[in-house]
Amino acid sequence: MGKIIAMIPARMGSQRLAQKNLRTLRGVPLIVRAIRKCQEANCFDEIWVNSEDAAFAPIAQVEGVGFHQRPAELGNNQATSEDFVKEFFRAHDCERLAQVHSIAPLLTAAEVKAFMDAWLNSSHDVMLSCIHDQIEVAYQNKPVNFSFAEKTNSQDLQPTQRITWSITGWKRASFLEAAAADKNSTYYGSVGFYPVSSISGHVIKTQTDLDIAEALLNIIEPAAVTVSQ
Repeated sequence: MGKIIAMIPARMGSQRLAQKNLRTLRGVPLIVRAIRKCQEANCFDEIWVNSEDAAFAPIAQVEGVGFHQRPAELGNNQATSEDFVKEFFRAHDCERLAQVHSIAPLLTAAEVKAFMDAWLNSSHDVMLSCIHDQIEVAYQNKPVNFSFAEKTNSQDLQPTQRITWSITGWKRASFLEAAAADKNSTYYGSVGFYPVSSISGHVIKTQTDLDIAEALLNIIEPAAVTVSQ
């Protein structure tokens, strides 16, 4: 098995929630939570923060991980993950890359490890994290996993797979092969799906999302309360 890298993207110029990667959840910046999660998972040879902004370099250094500064144009609103992942792959030799999003802070280290184990034990070039939604879903007014001809109990429905992007895996060789052929690298080759819980797949893009994450964290990991005597 070749080198396995965890890459944490951290764009500074977010529109809906300014500097969202630096926002805190229970006092810890989201970017720091992501780094420590990858370290705790203990399944990566290297961990890198990937940003166009050098402000993340000292954070990476303090946490003991690498910092990759991508070109400024790959940090604007027009750049896609396909663009900056390709640029990262061309700069770093590895066999596999797991993109771990800081904006999915409720994904646990145990789930990161389980995701990687499932991917490594599969033949998939790409592994996507998803949420299984076991409810009636329609697309453009047409049923996806149910029929208008009959009523099926929700628990008997085939769940849809809603991609969450909390963690994603790519093989370097197949990703760059697609890029060289001017094909879509993100979904190139054999694609697998790994289910995470709706809590773990909760992604922060707005202040409301951050508030929800805070409330969920207080439920699943109640903060210690000190009682004065």
